[in-house]
Amino acid sequence: MAAPIDTIDQVTRYLDLAGVLACAMLGGAVSRSEGLDLFGFLVVGIVSGLGGGIIRDTLLQQGPPVALTDYAYLPTAVLGTVISFVIHLSENAWDRLFTALDAAVIGFWAVTGAQKTLAAGLGWLPAILLGVTTAVGGGATRDVLLRRVPAVFGGNGLYATVAAVVAGTMVVCTYLGAPAIGIVAGIVCSLLLRLAAVRFGWGLPNGLEWQPHTRLAEALRGARPPRRRRRVRHRRAEPGESSTRSGPNQQGLTDG
Repeated sequence: MAAPIDTIDQVTRYLDLAGVLACAMLGGAVSRSEGLDLFGFLVVGIVSGLGGGIIRDTLLQQGPPVALTDYAYLPTAVLGTVISFVIHLSENAWDRLFTALDAAVIGFWAVTGAQKTLAAGLGWLPAILLGVTTAVGGGATRDVLLRRVPAVFGGNGLYATVAAVVAGTMVVCTYLGAPAIGIVAGIVCSLLLRLAAVRFGWGLPNGLEWQPHTRLAEALRGARPPRRRRRVRHRRAEPGESSTRSGPNQQGLTDG
């Protein structure tokens, strides 16, 4: 059983590195759109490429993050960043030319995150959660660093949803004793779902507009009920005062 496990570990390592390279390139494309210099390119590219894996490994508490112990990770992230620095690659060009690669990266990282979590002895739910975190963590961290709303929060054609489906596929296949099939099925599923979501404009719904019209709902929304007008008595006019009053109390009414 040792040989298959070692083989799965090696495959997931190469998939992890492929995701690092692709996301570092995307980080470089974002850096170009922000007008950053070479240092900015490197910082954003490295964060984009390594952020999700570092978050995953930190949560797993299985020693230092693999990006700090495997010397292939940082050079791979730097290479992807330099490619985007040298070659003019905009975010729009990435969307047009590298949609398939982006979809594959979701599969790579979701599979890797789920497999590493299961290998650490955790259950299916943490495996799915960390699979999604691995897939979206680097990009979300990059966007926060650049003071942008993370793209994973909407308008990106089912990104985190695809990662959750892929991680779930990997978990099911691993429980059935076929992790290799889980890797292949997860990546194929990622490609099909992500490309279909981009092609047909699929996405999760935004906030709905329905509002219940009840007193409790108005109170929860902070609506204040109209103030009642209360009737007040006229006092008797003193000698020398005019018996005719002007203003809002002329009819014997005042605001409450």
